[in-house]
Amino acid sequence: MDKNIAAMDVNDAAADRRDAATRHRHDGLSGAEAARRLAADGPNALPDRTRRGWRIILGEAAREPMFLLLLGAALLYLPLGEPRESIFLLLMVVLMVGLALFQEGRTERALQALRDLSAPTATVVRDGRRERVPAPDIVRGDIVVLTEGDRVPADAVVVETSGMLADESLLTGESVPVGKRAGAPDTPPVQPGGADLPWVFAGTLVVQGDALVQVVATGEHSELGRIGAALGAIRPPSGRLQRETHILARRLAMLGLTVSLLLVLLLGWRSGDWLQALLAGVALSMSVMPAEFPVILTVFPAIGAWRLARNRVLTRRLAAIEVLGSTSILCVDKTGTLTENRMALRRLWHAGAGHDVTAGVALAPALRELLEAAVRASRPHSADPIEEALRQALAAQPGRPAPDPPADMVREYGLMAHRPAMIRIWSDGRTSFAAAKGSPETIAAMCPDGERAPVLAAAADMARAGLRVLAVAEACGIAPPWPDDPAALPYRLLGLVGLADPLRADIPDAVAECRGAGVRVLMVTGDHPETARAIARQAGLADGATVTGPEIACLDEDGLAARLDGVSVCARIVPGQKLAIVRALQRRGAVVAMTGDGVNDAPALRAADVGVAMGRRGTDVAREAAELTLLDDRFPSLVLALRAGRRIFSNMRKSMRYVAAAHVPITVLALLPPLLGWPVLLYPPHIVFLELVIDPACSLAFENEPEEPGLMRRPPRPRDESVLDRRALLAALLRGLWAALLLAACYGWALVRLPAEQAGATAFAALILCNLGLLLHQRQGGIGAALRTANPVFAAIGLGALALLAAALWWPAVADLFRFAPPPASWLGLSLLTAVVMLLGLEATRGAGARR
Repeated sequence: MDKNIAAMDVNDAAADRRDAATRHRHDGLSGAEAARRLAADGPNALPDRTRRGWRIILGEAAREPMFLLLLGAALLYLPLGEPRESIFLLLMVVLMVGLALFQEGRTERALQALRDLSAPTATVVRDGRRERVPAPDIVRGDIVVLTEGDRVPADAVVVETSGMLADESLLTGESVPVGKRAGAPDTPPVQPGGADLPWVFAGTLVVQGDALVQVVATGEHSELGRIGAALGAIRPPSGRLQRETHILARRLAMLGLTVSLLLVLLLGWRSGDWLQALLAGVALSMSVMPAEFPVILTVFPAIGAWRLARNRVLTRRLAAIEVLGSTSILCVDKTGTLTENRMALRRLWHAGAGHDVTAGVALAPALRELLEAAVRASRPHSADPIEEALRQALAAQPGRPAPDPPADMVREYGLMAHRPAMIRIWSDGRTSFAAAKGSPETIAAMCPDGERAPVLAAAADMARAGLRVLAVAEACGIAPPWPDDPAALPYRLLGLVGLADPLRADIPDAVAECRGAGVRVLMVTGDHPETARAIARQAGLADGATVTGPEIACLDEDGLAARLDGVSVCARIVPGQKLAIVRALQRRGAVVAMTGDGVNDAPALRAADVGVAMGRRGTDVAREAAELTLLDDRFPSLVLALRAGRRIFSNMRKSMRYVAAAHVPITVLALLPPLLGWPVLLYPPHIVFLELVIDPACSLAFENEPEEPGLMRRPPRPRDESVLDRRALLAALLRGLWAALLLAACYGWALVRLPAEQAGATAFAALILCNLGLLLHQRQGGIGAALRTANPVFAAIGLGALALLAAALWWPAVADLFRFAPPPASWLGLSLLTAVVMLLGLEATRGAGARR
């Protein structure tokens, strides 16, 4: 039977007529009516309990221990007859709350931008046309198009369906998918979970088939909305860094409160002035309180994720930011990630001979029959790039033979994990035939034994040239009933089709950057091993071994973990094996990032340390299972996320070390003078002044710090490495202690030669300068490199701190408030010298550490 293009054109035209009839029956709502219903019913969304308005942020800030201590100090100044100090502290409370609102507001705006980017979308029919709209804009009466991998956006009645299965375990707890049938729009509502029902429910997943559904309930009125309160109360677990840092902050806070209480008792017993003793104790508590740690852990990941989103990488879970810097293996798909996902037919093989396909040159009849059979084994309106390339190649053939009687597709056997092939049965009413295309191994196994060896050898030759190879077969003269297993049909091998999917131009540089960073790139693909190896060579992947899906199927977990050592290509992988690969790599201690786009990829994405979904071709299921979504599907974007993760972690570490070091001299100067009988140097107003320097420095200056040179030439950090481990914390405390010793000496020397007010001003000026010195030292590469590296926020904080210091020394109203008197210029030189000596000592230790 000569199955030519004309027959397929007739069949496609019939399909187009059916689509037109469907559109006529289901034109959907008009845009104006949809807008009216949206305004009346509200958005199709549950209340967002994660979104925090300014009142919530203000309430959280007001409950922080630092602000409570400030309020207590302000109230203590009133019975001391010092209303000016009380008013100043209250103003500082307002200022610090305003700063907290600014920082938290910036974080919340970044998070809201991420929410807007990650909001689900759906395809609806409006004004007779299909269009993609945000899921919150869906209204009652909308006609929604659902396909495999979609999340159902609202409760709806199925109007038309083609083999649709839905996973409703979110609502029922039962993981077995249930089938759906078409029903009338006025079908009474039912409970989720039943098979062969015409209802679909918001939040459930389409795992197979497609359907048209009409929305009947949205938002809080949906089945999911009825249990939305319980879902909204669920909070994702905090990341490891947050847990460790919160524990450290609580321990330091308890230590500070204990020492402060002892100081109050000592001073009150010694002097009898319990109010002054209480003020000194409050100042000491404020100096020890690490209020900046939560700010760092909130601001850095949120702003970093917002920056990534601007570069087309969406971070769905902020905890993934801390994992990116320790990722050691990137498992990536080939098609669409390393390649352009832009297929074109390049070569045909038939009867032992290969033939290049040239645009505008007609194919021989046997080759044309091969191509027509490949198209018959494809869905007519599929978005699959391979099937699209086959259709375009056939449509571009010059000349049209006489049409055969039209045939209709009567049975389809879709792609299965154990059978990577598509078989479609066609009938013209009198005779029937099957067209099959798929992996050469699968198709050859369904054909007579004598045809297998030549086709497999030819497929390997074409794959070594980097072509994506499919075998094509047909079975003629068949009749119903159709078998459950299509392999039972009498196939005849027609030949091979080879398609080219060129490597993206920027892949070799991105892979080389990963190798320089000590990150192993592992290609995981369903393609022929030779095709995968050819693309791997072009991409510059390490010249490692290749493992195939059939080999993996024969290995246990330990065997697979050992087998993957030194492997750079995993070929002929079915989606379910991705999960086994991830777990095997993790058993060897690797931190794994895995890319995926299909429904079956979701378990591997969830199991990976960082799951990465594709934004363009990925399904909703894959995107929701992943931590990252590449909005442009490009591998270099994943490398950019890896780089950003390292930069964010590095800057968080600098910020935490700076905070730990900066609190030491403040604490020592708050504690030591009362113990030695010197005049108290730091009261709550002084601590507030210092916090105005530390808070913006830790959260704004370091977050804005550029990437360190050589950041991507370092090996991945260990997964269990803390942002502030014991060694780093000890080093930070020693730096702060060095500064504290110099400052104590400066204050003691000044007290010998100057009045208390001038000595206090000298020591306080030295403390501010030392604080800026610690900030400068913690920046990258030493003093010289830090001064050469532009960071406008750091410069602004430094100038602001110096301006405030000048006001505290020479503006009489502020100087009286701080109990200062302007010191002689030579003693300000001592303040500067103290900071310089501190900085030189720290730089000397940096140099010694670098030499070691």
